[in-house]
This record gives sequence, C-alpha cells and structure tokens, in this order.
Amino acid sequence: MFLPRSLHIATYNIHKGFSQFNRRMMIHELRERLRSLSPDIVFLQEVQGLHLGHALHHPDWPEPAQHHFLAEEVWPETAYGQNMIYDHGHHGNAILSRFPILDSHNQDVTHLKFERRGLLHCRIELPDGRPLHCVCVHLSLFGRSRRLQMEDLSTYLERLAPAGTPLVIAGDFNDWRNQAADQLARRLGLEEVFGPHPVRSFPAALPLFRLDRIYVRGLKVQEAQVHFGPPWSHISDHAALSARLFYDA
Repeated sequence: MFLPRSLHIATYNIHKGFSQFNRRMMIHELRERLRSLSPDIVFLQEVQGLHLGHALHHPDWPEPAQHHFLAEEVWPETAYGQNMIYDHGHHGNAILSRFPILDSHNQDVTHLKFERRGLLHCRIELPDGRPLHCVCVHLSLFGRSRRLQMEDLSTYLERLAPAGTPLVIAGDFNDWRNQAADQLARRLGLEEVFGPHPVRSFPAALPLFRLDRIYVRGLKVQEAQVHFGPPWSHISDHAALSARLFYDA
C-alpha cells in the first residue's frame, strides 16, 4: 500500500540580508523567521556569499557565507550558485535541504552583461530514495531577457529532468505579467501552488506585484501561504512563500 508523504518547502528573496532600502542588516532576524517556518527545502535568492565591506562595517556580520549561516544546525545540506561577482564579494542563489543533495549545478543564463543570472539546479534524495529535481531561479528585470531565460530553463530541464520526474522550480521570477504560465509551466507540465493567479509578493509590507513563484510537478499541493507584513516586511523587500506538498511513497 502506498501512503502519501509530506514535503514542506519555502522560497524567499532575502535581499542580501538587509531590510527594504538597505536600512538595516536583518540576517539574524531572517534566520529565526526561516527556522520558525521549518521547511524541509529552502530556495533563496540574493544570497550574499561574500562582502568584505559589510564584514568590516557591521560588527555582527556573520563570518560564514549567508547560506551556511542560515543553514547551521537545521539544514545539513546546502548548495550555492555564484552569479554576481565584484571586487569586494559575490552573491547568488542557494538551496538549503534537510535531505541529501545528490548533485548541484549553476546554469548561467545571462543575457545582459550588467545583469548576471544563474539557475541553481539540485537533485535531492527524498526519504523514499527517489530524486527530486529542485531549481532556484532569479530571473531578469527585463521582459525579453526573462523570456530567453525561461526558454533556456525549459530546454535544460527537458534534457535532465524528463517528463514525469518530480520537479520544483521556485524563486523570484520578476514575472508580473504572468508569462511563465504559458512559456514555462505548460511546456514542462508544472502547476503553480497558488493556482492560475500567482500570489502578490512584492513589496512585503503590502504586496502589489506577483513576482515570486513555486511551480511543482509530480507533487500534490496541500496548502500554500504567503508571509508578508510584520515581521516579514522588516526583514526583506519580498514576502516569503511556502507550500506543503504530498508525494506517494
């Protein structure tokens, strides 16, 4: 007899550990809020891997990279995709997991020289031994570039995650016109966890724009939530999204 098992996931653009308009460093508060959600897998965007200036000017700036600091003692497995690189540091996407990460790859999908972007792809081993493909995305601010990136993502996953294999794509799509529903979801057989009308997630204080998404395949949605307003709006400019999913085991 096959029994359903649950999987709790979350996605969050953490704004490099600072509040909206960079007023305050909030990485410590962010860590506590993520732990209060207690997801099994976390998809993070704008993760600061290194910043020498912040480390110099903030006495409580964490010594490890942000994804390691956030994951400590809760998520034993992490992957980081370095996208933007500058003289004093770098940032990108990260995935934190309670389950083993079998392998990871950061696929460069940059189409504009001044706006470097990558798609962080991990295969994560579920408790029943099956691999779950997980992709953390942060797409372009510009429509044409986003369309090209979604085309790249679709082609990449059609090769590595064939139809029918469990798949989660989550992150900041910057897709306020909801073009991903036609260009990405239908092509890959995905379902958005909030239904045909993605939830508003930006700005976090009073969300107006539908920028952040969680798309799934081979998983059933039990519930989905958007986490906005205080205290979330004091931590980042984006709301966090979470979903409880079922898979047969």
